[in-house]
Parts: sequence; C-alpha cells; structure tokens
Amino acid sequence: MEDPAAPGSGNPPANGYGNGNGNGGGKGKPAAPKGRETFRSQRRESEGSVDCPTLEFEYGDTDGHAAELSELYSYTEHPEFTTNRRCFEEDFKSQVQGKEWLELEEDAQKAYVMGLLDRLEVVSRERRLKVARAVLYLAQGTFGECDSEVDVLHWSRYNCFLLYQMGTFSAFLELLHMEIDNSQACSSALRKPAISIADSTELRVLLSVMYLMVENIRLERETDSYGWRTARETFRTELSFSMHNEEPFALLLFSMVTKFCSGLAPHFPIKKVLLLLWKVVMFTLGGFEQLQALKVQKREELGLPPLAEDSIQVVKSMRAASPPSYTLDLGESQLAPPPSKLRGRRGSRRQLLTKQDSLDIYNERDLFKTEEPATEEEEESAGDGERTLDGELDLLEQDPLVPPPPSQAPLSAERVAFPKGLPWTPKVRQKDIEHFLEMSRNKFIGFTLGQDTDTLVGLPRPIHESVKTLKQHKYISIADVQIKNEEELEKCPMSLGEEVVPETPCEILYQGMLYSLPQYMIALLKILLAAAPTSKAKTDSINILADVLPEEMPITVLQSMKLGIDVNRHKEIIVKSISALLLLLLKHFKLNHIYQFEYVSQHLVFANCIPLILKFFNQNILSYITAKNSISVLDYPCCTIQDLPELTTESLEAGDNNQFCWRNLFSCINLLRLLNKLTKWKHSRTMMLVVFKSAPILKRALKVKQAMLQLYVLKLLKIQTKYLGRQWRKSNMKTMSAIYQKVRHRMNDDWAYGNDIDARPWDFQAEECTLRANIEAFNSRRYDRPQDSEFSPVDNCLQSVLGQRLDLPEDFHYSYELWLEREVFSQPICWEELLQNH
Repeated sequence: MEDPAAPGSGNPPANGYGNGNGNGGGKGKPAAPKGRETFRSQRRESEGSVDCPTLEFEYGDTDGHAAELSELYSYTEHPEFTTNRRCFEEDFKSQVQGKEWLELEEDAQKAYVMGLLDRLEVVSRERRLKVARAVLYLAQGTFGECDSEVDVLHWSRYNCFLLYQMGTFSAFLELLHMEIDNSQACSSALRKPAISIADSTELRVLLSVMYLMVENIRLERETDSYGWRTARETFRTELSFSMHNEEPFALLLFSMVTKFCSGLAPHFPIKKVLLLLWKVVMFTLGGFEQLQALKVQKREELGLPPLAEDSIQVVKSMRAASPPSYTLDLGESQLAPPPSKLRGRRGSRRQLLTKQDSLDIYNERDLFKTEEPATEEEEESAGDGERTLDGELDLLEQDPLVPPPPSQAPLSAERVAFPKGLPWTPKVRQKDIEHFLEMSRNKFIGFTLGQDTDTLVGLPRPIHESVKTLKQHKYISIADVQIKNEEELEKCPMSLGEEVVPETPCEILYQGMLYSLPQYMIALLKILLAAAPTSKAKTDSINILADVLPEEMPITVLQSMKLGIDVNRHKEIIVKSISALLLLLLKHFKLNHIYQFEYVSQHLVFANCIPLILKFFNQNILSYITAKNSISVLDYPCCTIQDLPELTTESLEAGDNNQFCWRNLFSCINLLRLLNKLTKWKHSRTMMLVVFKSAPILKRALKVKQAMLQLYVLKLLKIQTKYLGRQWRKSNMKTMSAIYQKVRHRMNDDWAYGNDIDARPWDFQAEECTLRANIEAFNSRRYDRPQDSEFSPVDNCLQSVLGQRLDLPEDFHYSYELWLEREVFSQPICWEELLQNH
C-alpha cells in the first residue's frame, strides 16, 4: 500500500489524528467520562515533558570535528579499525625496516605513499583492498602510534594533506568509478535475500578515505601553513569544476544516490555517500557564513543598499520563550462550550488574561509565564476539542474578512513599557507600496495609476506620511532584480544580446544537475522518508540499513540493544545529511539565480516534500531531540585509543551526558528552514500547510526551548494564521504574541486578521503554473540554446560555401563511392520540409 507522504504519491501525510468518534473529523459528540480520564492522563504526561530547560545550542555548518568524523562509522564497523591497522603494519614492515610512521621524515613518508599508490594498481581485488585499507589507516591518524584522541585527530589531518598532495584522491576516484560500474557486485547483491556490510566492503573503504580527506582538508585553522592553504584551494577547484572531461564530483555522488534508490545497487553504503555529498557541496559552494558574505558581495555588485542586519547574529542573540501550556495547545478547537455558559465562571479570569496578552506584546519577559493551571471544566472542553482537531479547518466555511475582536485592541501607550526594540528591521516590498497606494487612490480619488508610487496628488497628508514610512523600509532583494532582468531578456533578446553567465561552482553544479534534477530530488526524499522515525517498515520501501547490519544477526539481548542503537543513530545521521544538503542547495541556488531555486523547490513540492516534513514532525519532537542513540566508548577516535570495556546494559543505556542530541536538533531546524523556503510568498503552498493540519503539529514543536527552532516554527504559523479562522487566533493569543515579538514585521502585512486580499481562496493552481512557465522559459533561454545560435550570420554565397575546405579522413577516397550511394543517392529528399526548415 502506498505511503501517504511518500515522494511522488500526491497524498497528504497520515498524521495520526482523529476526533475520537471513529470518523476522523467533523463535529464530534461530547466525550464519555472514560475518554476524559484518558485525556487527563495524557495531559499530565505532557505537562511532565513540558519542563524542558533552555537548550544551549549553537547552530552552525557542522558539529565538532571529532563528532563529524565519528558519524562516518557505524558501530558494526568497529572491528575493521583493527583490520586496517594490521594491513598497514604488514605493508609498512615489508617496505620500511626498524621505524614507525611517525618517526619518518616527510620525504620518506611521501616515498612510502607513492609506493602504496603503485601497489593499488594491481589486478588482484584482494590485494588492492589490503592496500586501500592501509591508506585508510593513514587517513584515520595512525592511531596505533598515538597516545590521545587529540594526537589521532592531529595526525589524521596531517596524513590527509600528505595523501592529497601525493595524488591519492585521484587514484581513489578511479577505483570508485570501477566499483560503481562493477556489475558483478550489483547482481550478487540483488540475488541475496539480506544485504549486510560485507557486500559493500570495498566501497566503504574508498568512500571513508575520500570523506576523511574532504573533511580534514575542508577544516580551516589559523595555524595552517601556506602549503596547506594552497592545497585546500586547489582541492576545492578540483571538486568544483569538471577535470579531465569528467563531471564534477558531486554529480557522481548524486548518480550513486539515484542508482541506489532505483534498486540497481542496493549494496551501496548510502550513509557514507550522503555524508560525502553534503561535505563536498559545503566545501565547494561554501557554508552559511560564506553564503552571507556572498550575499553582501552580490548586493554591492547590483547596486543595492547593504543588509540592515546579519540574520545569523540576530538569531544567535534571541532567547527561547516558554512553550504554551497543554490547555492552550488544545484550544485550537472551535467546539469549546458557548461563552454564555462559561461567562459567569471565567469572565473575570479571561479579562485578566486578555490584558496580560496585550502587555506581553511589549514585554521582554517570558511570554507564557502568567498561565494558570486549567480548571476541570477547561480540561473537559479542551478534551472535546482535541478529538476534532483535524476536522475543524474547512477553508470554504471560513470568512476571511473577520474583523479583529474587541478584546485584542492594544492598550494605551502610557500603560505599557515598550522594549528597546524588536529583533528585526521591518521590511516592505515594492508590491506592498503599490497595493497600499491602489487602495488609497480608489478610496479618495476613485481611480488608480498602476505602478506609479511617486504621484500622491489628491491624497490626504496622512497617506503621504504612510508612503514615506513605507519607502524608508523598502527592501529590494537580489531575486527582485534577477526576475526583472529575466523579463527584459525575454522581451528584448536581440537588443540586449547574449547574457554573460559567470562560471561559478554553483552555476556548473546546476548545469550538471539540470536534466536529472527531478530524479535526484525524489531519490533524496525517498531516503529521507525511509529514515524518518515516524515511518513504518514496509516491504516496498528501500533498505537504507545495508551498511549497518552485520553478517550474523545478534543472538544476545546486549547485542540486540547495541544494534538497535546503531540503527537509530544510522537513521539520524542520514536525516541530518539530507536536511543540510537540501538547505545548502536551495540557499546557494537562490543566490545564484532565483529561477534555479524555484526549479529545485517546485520539484521538491511535486515530490511531496511538504507533507513529508510535516510527517517527520508529527512525533514527540522533544523526545527525538533528547534521544541518546550513541555509545561514547565506541565513537571514533575514542575507540581507537582506549581498550574497549565490556559492554553492559547500563553502559548502553547511559549514552552521553549531553542535554540534547546535536544532530537531531540540527536536523529539525534544517527541515523547518526548508519548509519555510518552500512556502515563503507561495499562497498555494501555504494552503498545503493548512490542508495538512500543520498548525497543531508545529505548535507541539514549540515545547523545545531553543530560540532558532521556535523562530522558524513561528514563521510557519504566521504565514497560515490568516487562513485558520478567528477562533484559532482567539484561542492561541500566546502564540500570536510570540509571533509578534520574534518574527520580522512586514509593515502592511495583515497576517493576524485575514483581511488581506491574498487570504482569499483563489485558484492557487494558476500561481504554480505561471511560476513553472517562467522557470521553463529561463532554463530554455539559458541552457537549451545550441552553440550555433539562430541569430548568428549565415553565409549565403554558393561559391563560398562550396569552397570551404573540409578535413576528411585519410582513407575517405577508398569508400567515397559507397558513401555517396548510401548518404546521397539512396536518401529521399523532401523539398517541402527543406524549405520549411530554412
């Protein structure tokens, strides 16, 4: 049976909600007492989980260096560290007498590495694997000669630079091509009923060496020598551009991902492929800080004003808000008892909370501190509402033009303490100014002036002041300039001439991905779906555990527990790499050209990325973020230095002492950012959020007290608030206050009340169709044009054309008559078609 959120299935996610009446939605009947008891117990459990401390998490491109290296290996691979060491020591002792690797001079080390590379070029597969393992041991830091983890990491980095300078990466790239094209290994894996790590030994060794080289060379340190800095830039160039008529390295890895998902190569170690792909894209295109620098540089080149703030620094300075209480979380129902029945009991308290809501808007204290425990009656009404959570939002039954409730009127300025300022500078688009003036002109003078924003004749003085304020906060994005340029190029291709496209790494990657991009996106989302903790095992889903399952399945409880932790950790690392990869691609393509970004975005949306991410978040996110699926004594480089103690149930359950799991929180933030990228300014996609009942799913994520995660959740709630109806807004005033405090303001964006013209349910399909037509026109104009343009001059002189010298093969005159017969005399000439074409 097809998975509801499977890429390409076109179905909404199975969000696991129901109204308790057996019909999954609609107007439910009051709950039975037994249901109320169940709800109360759930509420008590939830309240216990709400006590989450503020998470001291610093968002960045990657985790710590040691953590990123340790995630390359599964715990099942632990015995292979010893195998690598043995292979190296056997080879080293046969070549160098009486010395260890660290005792050799640099020239002697280079000579030994050259000998290793020579011994790689042997026919015997087994001997080649032994030499590759010896190289892997060098890349792992020759841990047998080290005394501490710091030493292992230091020598790993030193050896990786040495290996690169001796041409190891190119040699391993050739071996990787051979293994990818190894049809015998593919057919052998396809015949096996169960695939294990033994089926991917060669690939895992090759990919591990390449990953260690990319990760160690990518890392920049102030103490790096000039030679290392030069090597880093050379390596980046090699990975970015097509070398020796080959495609960029990232495209080879993308092809491995699609081959794996198609079922032709189920033995590929997909976790290692994805980790390497993510790090290669980050190394060649740049991380988040480089993106910010590129954005500043591009704005300068286009003559746009500088950015008002650095978004990364603003988010880092924000602090997390306390999450809404469980009662308010369930207050999204429109089926609470009528106000007339509760007015006597709750009127005064409701007034007090309403005043507090208004104060909270301007207060810097915790947003949700003043909440009181719910009464029994409130528990019952919330319990009734929970069962109809999914069926309440029928867009056609809502009135988008609901006036703001009187209770939400702001208090006078004398009674509130204004904060120093909101975190973000407000922004206004050109479209917003035009829309404001159109409404004002219609109201005061009865006609409009199109896109003219300068003529204010006939408008009252306050409108002049409003337009002045809007223009002061006007923001022109790089995308606006690119769209305008694209429109001009479409209108005037002859007068504007050919567009000069700089050959940047991002541009080259897009050109290479262009024709297979839909397959790449679907493949990544299929793997993400298989790795999501909310996905259930199905017979038709792809097997992502080929590089973690041992040859012999565990027979003891302890071994089963270890494998269970390993499998969960394996899935978490896959989610981390895919979420970071997709986010990096979207951000770089958006900076390079807006239509490249839109092309990738559309294919992600068509492949059901939005319901897939919502399905991922339809779990206990707090439990996911605090999960401890790690065994610290088995993590690299710790496992290479210390003797492995005897594993016990207690040591397996203990995990590490961290407050949260860095990779899981990183993945959640990346997926939320991805969802924001896909839905921003796209009303049709925002409606998908509403249709898939994302509001309660996203609100539960606010229980995680981490400012960045909360910010992107609030952004997603803000864009759909106008569609959720008056009752939802009334019941979620704490969330509304948090949105006001933490999310950037758009000056005349009527997000809170739904009076905006864009909130009405027009034909949203037309929006996607228009966007698709613009994308296809862009791709066709820039990438589909042949080398000999149709606008190039044509030689019409018969003598000139016949007189051109043509270089023919030396033996052409032997077969001239045969060629003439086959290509000229026997070919029918269609003169009408010839005339039409020319």
